[in-house]
Amino acid sequence: MPDRAAGTRTIALVGPGGAGKTSLAEALLFAAGAVGRQGNVADGSSVGDASPEARARGGSTELNLMHYDYMGDRYALIDGPGSVGFAADAALGTAVADLAIVVVDPDADRALLAEPTLRQLEAQGVPHMIFVNKIDHARGSIQTLLEALQPMSKSPLVARWIPIREGESVTGFVDIALERAYYYRKGKESEQREIPADLADREALERTQMLETLADHDDVLLEALLMDEVPTRETVYADLAKETGAGQIVPILFGSATGAQGVRRLMKALRHEAPAPSAAAARLGAQGSCAVVFKVSHGGAMGRLSFARVFGGALKEGAELDSSGGETVRVGTLFAVQGDKTAKLAEAKSGDVVAIAKLEDVHAGEWLAAGKAPRPLDVAAPTRNYALAIATKDRKDDVRLSTALHKLTEEDRALEWEQDEALHETRLKGVNDEHLKVTLERLKRRYGVAVDSRAPAIGYKESIRKSVTQRGRHKKQSGGHGQFGDVVLEVKPLPRGGGFKFGDRISGGVVPKQWIPAVEAGVRDALGKGPLGFPVVDVEVTLVDGSYHTVDSSEIAFRTAGRIGMSEAMGQAAPHLLEPVMKVIVTAPGSATSRVTSAIASRRGQMLGMGPREGWSRWDQVEALIPEAEMQGFDAELRSLSQGLATYEAAFDHLAELNGTLADKVVQRELEPA
Repeated sequence: MPDRAAGTRTIALVGPGGAGKTSLAEALLFAAGAVGRQGNVADGSSVGDASPEARARGGSTELNLMHYDYMGDRYALIDGPGSVGFAADAALGTAVADLAIVVVDPDADRALLAEPTLRQLEAQGVPHMIFVNKIDHARGSIQTLLEALQPMSKSPLVARWIPIREGESVTGFVDIALERAYYYRKGKESEQREIPADLADREALERTQMLETLADHDDVLLEALLMDEVPTRETVYADLAKETGAGQIVPILFGSATGAQGVRRLMKALRHEAPAPSAAAARLGAQGSCAVVFKVSHGGAMGRLSFARVFGGALKEGAELDSSGGETVRVGTLFAVQGDKTAKLAEAKSGDVVAIAKLEDVHAGEWLAAGKAPRPLDVAAPTRNYALAIATKDRKDDVRLSTALHKLTEEDRALEWEQDEALHETRLKGVNDEHLKVTLERLKRRYGVAVDSRAPAIGYKESIRKSVTQRGRHKKQSGGHGQFGDVVLEVKPLPRGGGFKFGDRISGGVVPKQWIPAVEAGVRDALGKGPLGFPVVDVEVTLVDGSYHTVDSSEIAFRTAGRIGMSEAMGQAAPHLLEPVMKVIVTAPGSATSRVTSAIASRRGQMLGMGPREGWSRWDQVEALIPEAEMQGFDAELRSLSQGLATYEAAFDHLAELNGTLADKVVQRELEPA
């Protein structure tokens, strides 16, 4: 069993949305006596999911922090959102945990939902176990579920318990390690009894399989089994703890969070098998006394709070530490966090998860250390596939919008915003539609900034098919010095992706050299909006002739002449519309692949290839080209086709010619009066 003096152990609750992670956190708090009654997510009485956004949707929209004491040990809980739109909020929190509990549904058909979580934990090297929740509603067998889950895990799954059934109901379990039976009692600790006779043979078989799995990494145990010796209980527990901590096995336990079934036995399993904080510190490369920030929050009454985990020693208010960014920072007030409640702390001990006030210029993933701080945690942000163009309803809120977006994006690593100068719009980017909907609700509630939102404008371009030669002449006389500029432009199409080229073949000084740059500037002015209403690309312009007036010619006159000549040339050079095309890589369960390819085809997509997703069981990767105009709603459609599991990455690939009715509609919309 890990050393109790080593500090607070941190447990991350992860898994697919709707599996009951927050309900399990509530059950753990209640069983440990940290709360007087068990909260319920459905009726809004839970300690976690306390934000108005989480309450409104009945599920987590940000990670929750909680803590409890049990049998002399302290535990911190990091309850992460499972919904795809919000799961990124938990990634850094999971990385700093000692152990993760993957909470899953007992239905084998929904087992696939757990694979992204299991793969992420393996990539991060975080030890984990699986808790099969809602066992009181299970209809299939646990064995069927394990068979569905095993291909998703590199490490062997080890069943710790066998369910005891009476008819269709699970009434208790047999603990294989202890060789004891436990029967559920509502509101009380399970009652210990003898193993039922009809389960004795199965228990013996399951125990043998568990011991043989443990022996794969313990030569002493292997030798004992070969000699038909019965290992001691201490040996079994020591191997379970060691191999769980090393990620060599993944224990499976089950119960019901809302029914308080198996929760206390889970707490005892955590007490015996959750690694000490020193193991997480070693995994993360932390040395000495330090802390790592895994979340920044602007949502509470305390203002900016940095959620951090402490390693190696005590952390006190006022301490001056170096950050990963090279800054020396002063630690503000320390708080323990229980849902949306905070309590001031005199100091934080090793392993503690705390909130630190007024810790400016330190971002999520960065370390604080007495001396050189470790490098920031390397956890990639999710792909931001969904975007909205937003504008304040009241222009007086424009400055407040910028400040609010800065805070929201600092708090949520999955958010990003930018000012698109070419399309004159502010774009907010996130994981999916649900993610941005909640973000806009938060923007209005916290900062009082209401915005209008719409789909972002598509970056259409136009080009030409024909070469033309066109004169551009600007002459103006209104008393005094006039304006005169005269140019002849040779305009040619370039291959796709050729950009813009400008040159001259002027001889004899018909256009003085000092005014040739002004001609180019005028040509560029005209390229900003072609005859179809869009920026012009892939053209080559050569200044071949012209004339000037010794008095009336000027820089502005030749710039105007260049603009006139180019505008008139493009109208005669067979202009045509170009649309941006995205290269899209979709990852989806194999059962959904055919539906995904049909969805791509329905969006004018062109298939590039398809194959198994490397390292994943029964998942495929599909590559295709899809016009950007067809991408709106693609994420929502993929979710509906794949139990919410399919994801994609998209990046600009090329511009493609758009003709016919589709092009006519685009041009008509652009040229219509606003």
